[in-house]
Amino acid sequence: MSAELTVAAVQYESSPGGIAANIAAHVNAIEDADSHGARIAVFPELSLIGYDLSRLDDDACWLTNPSVELAEIQAACEDMGIVAVVGAAAREPDGTPRLASVLLRPGAAPLIAPKTHLHGDERHYFEPGGGPTLVDVDGWSVALAVCFDVAEPSHAAEAASAGADLYAASAIYVVGEERRLDLHFGARAMDSRFFALLANAAGTTSLGPSCGGSGVWGPDGHRMAHSRATGPEVVSALLFRSALERYRR
Repeated sequence: MSAELTVAAVQYESSPGGIAANIAAHVNAIEDADSHGARIAVFPELSLIGYDLSRLDDDACWLTNPSVELAEIQAACEDMGIVAVVGAAAREPDGTPRLASVLLRPGAAPLIAPKTHLHGDERHYFEPGGGPTLVDVDGWSVALAVCFDVAEPSHAAEAASAGADLYAASAIYVVGEERRLDLHFGARAMDSRFFALLANAAGTTSLGPSCGGSGVWGPDGHRMAHSRATGPEVVSALLFRSALERYRR
């Protein structure tokens, strides 16, 4: 079990054109995260296509075979020994549509982690997941969340009950939601006594212009690291297990 973990929140602006148009930029961002020493790099919600639900009428915007469609990202993770969490519209093998984080790890097949709390028109396209997905990264338990999951305190509470050390969320917060963003992540981290990470979208989405704010909050609820602006950026932070133990006592 590692006493420390370096993490990266990738504030990413998706390109139009579907999954294929965003693969190379994801690899570049993972390389940037690796240069920070990160062991896990987390991207925003629907990072592989951008948050525009009208694009879901195009089959090129759906993941159906992640091992093939994300092979270049998987290869980058293998080469660098890093874990990547990317945002996608994915179809399970049985055809179930998910708004999901997709976990790519060295030596393992891609893992689809569905969003639990769908919001608005998302309910017309996707089926919800059953709760937070937890994965191991260097002995740290990482719970994955997608956007509106963070607005539901029960989601983080369930992750904490399952032993999460880090609550890693892929999301989209827009201009005017800066206070909401900080309250959400500060409260989840402090209430559950774990670290919280936000990878927010960069640029403009169908929901409006991003407010930036990607970063990491400590188990005391205070920000440890944050983006400098609203454009693309990789924000890294070094997490210490001793901080978790101190606040959990």
